[in-house]
Amino acid sequence: MIKDNVAAILRQLPPGVELVAAAKTRTAAEILEAVEAGVKIIGENYVQEAAGVFPAVGRRARWHFIGHLQTNKVKRAVEIFDLVETVDSVALGLEIDRRSAAAGKTMDVLVEVNSGREPQKAGVLPEEAEPLVRALAGLPNLRVLGLMTMGPFEGDPEDSRPYFKETKKVWDELKALAIPGAEMRRLSMGMTNSWRVAVEEGATMVRIGTAVFGPRT
Repeated sequence: MIKDNVAAILRQLPPGVELVAAAKTRTAAEILEAVEAGVKIIGENYVQEAAGVFPAVGRRARWHFIGHLQTNKVKRAVEIFDLVETVDSVALGLEIDRRSAAAGKTMDVLVEVNSGREPQKAGVLPEEAEPLVRALAGLPNLRVLGLMTMGPFEGDPEDSRPYFKETKKVWDELKALAIPGAEMRRLSMGMTNSWRVAVEEGATMVRIGTAVFGPRT
């Protein structure tokens, strides 16, 4: 089933749009099946869950952190992940930079934008994205590669469109500024119910879980 699901999604994705298979609660066997079917990026919401499946999967795929990262989990996250999609504060950026320096690596990051201005969600407001990008771009062991947004978790996919439009607008503005140390190459938007709308609005990465792995049991 996973193999067929991955094939169907990859057929529908336009060139230049990457699939991040959101693997929250999934087993190493399920993740390996997705990788063998053509998934190149695994997204995990929790460092502990990623640590549990990483030994079996290893570097057969790239690893993206797509949940809310606590500073006390950064050391382990730096060991596992290739990109952190959810940086939303200078403090978190500084800790990732510090831990990355100690590990002898440069960590790719995206800035999370709360384009829906939802108080219960992480991310900076659209007008706060530029100052954060500038601050992070000056850190020697971080590489800012773009933006990420969540959008509503469920409901009509069209409800997400204004949030995706807003984030793309911020992304375009930041790209035009050509901030040294920040490259607006990646725009991560859309999940299982909304990824098609996200692609229409300019996403370069979509985070899909249920449509890859099936419903959670």
